[in-house]
Amino acid sequence: MNDGTIGGDDPARPGLRRSLGVLDGVAVAASSTAATTSIGIGLGVTAGVVGPHLPAIMLLAFLPVLGIAGAYSRLNRVEPNAGNGYVWVGRSLSPWLGFTVGWVNIVASVAFLAYTTAVTGSTLLQLAGRAGLHRIGSLGLDPDSTAQTTALGVVVLAAVTVTAVTGVRTAARFQAWLLVFEYVVLLGFCGYGIVTGSHAFSLSWFDPFAIPSATALAQGLLLSVFCYWGFEAAFTVTEEVRDPRDASRAGLITLVTMLGLFLLGSVAFQRVLSAPELAGHGAQGLAYYGDRLADQPLAALPLVALMFSAVASLQAGVIPTARGAFAMSRDRTLGPVWARLSARYGTPAAGTLLIGALATGVAVLALVIPRLADMIMATVNAVGIVVALSYALTALAAAARFRSLLRTDRRQALRAVVLPALAALALLGLGGYLGWSFYTSADHFEISADNGWFLLLMPVVMIVSGLVVAGWAKWVRKSPYFRTGAGTDADSPKLLTPTN
Repeated sequence: MNDGTIGGDDPARPGLRRSLGVLDGVAVAASSTAATTSIGIGLGVTAGVVGPHLPAIMLLAFLPVLGIAGAYSRLNRVEPNAGNGYVWVGRSLSPWLGFTVGWVNIVASVAFLAYTTAVTGSTLLQLAGRAGLHRIGSLGLDPDSTAQTTALGVVVLAAVTVTAVTGVRTAARFQAWLLVFEYVVLLGFCGYGIVTGSHAFSLSWFDPFAIPSATALAQGLLLSVFCYWGFEAAFTVTEEVRDPRDASRAGLITLVTMLGLFLLGSVAFQRVLSAPELAGHGAQGLAYYGDRLADQPLAALPLVALMFSAVASLQAGVIPTARGAFAMSRDRTLGPVWARLSARYGTPAAGTLLIGALATGVAVLALVIPRLADMIMATVNAVGIVVALSYALTALAAAARFRSLLRTDRRQALRAVVLPALAALALLGLGGYLGWSFYTSADHFEISADNGWFLLLMPVVMIVSGLVVAGWAKWVRKSPYFRTGAGTDADSPKLLTPTN
């Protein structure tokens, strides 16, 4: 019997508990996207690549991401599933490609959690410094130290992972309060910076043709796509919302909100800070911006908002990643531990705790890169490439699924087939070009954020490891997912309504 979730031929089917509305989905997706973290850190990293043309690159990156969001929304209407891209691509294109999408989303999210763990620790150490705490015994506190920021961030990660086990609704309400504070602070400081900033506003900031090189354009676009990454978290809880259409609404609302905040932030930062100042302060960019606009204690508010954003994005990162693994486990493409549900909370508790543990392990491994700023750059570049691949394959799945509209309804075909296909080709082209530029930029391997071979190795390892695990799932686990269509539910979108 097919119960409307993937792997419907399995008689013992775990189902997630429905309790969420559209605002809960927005809270999860917005926290996962982490606008404050992206503005406070991502803008500085991106400015180091594209110079003062931040508004241009944010607008340009929004276009393919909007096409991707349309693909997610339309696929979710016909096949709502916690596995989203993993399920849709596996059904419409190839199980191997579908597994690759599911796998890279998990490993990219774990890498993101490891990076955000360090960012969280850095903000806490910066706040400690503002409060006058600069040493503990003989240890000098350094917010740029990857070792110190990771150690402190891991403690926070453990706490939010435990709270994520109690359910999405609890987490969403917690994140909603954090988001309200963040956005009030962002709007206030960015609005004030736009009005009072000493650097003249320039329309050239919105001119993508003024970006210094094609390589800078490609890298800037992928960095910007990384900033938008996370809106699709709304679709990972589609089995937990009362109406699956709410997941689509939440994803699109989040994406448009992020565009507005990124444009506001990029203009405000460039009105207040010079390009070298913006690019040179890395993880402390938002704190520096606050210091330029206000005296203490008001100047600490942006840093508090950044801390809240980092904490919320840690929790929001754990939640969709665990649900993606849950969907894959139901198809036996991952082990059974990922599909174990808590009898009390109705959540994939074991998988949630495992995601937290894996992220902690990766964060510890990242200690081989001693400076936080270098770790951020390496992580963002690697995740940007694999996210672009995941988005592109999902958009191509939408184009393949709805291609019959080309003959029957050209208006719908434009939105469901043509725009997703163009967005997919753009992202694949950007990822390929950036990978090639990494390869040709170095003549030796070195573990450094400046070494092109190292930057290219990270996404390659993410993708190749997925192929190895897929082979194990197909030939050892005998997963039904690899019998095209046998492990998915494109023809039966109605989901199981659990009784627990």
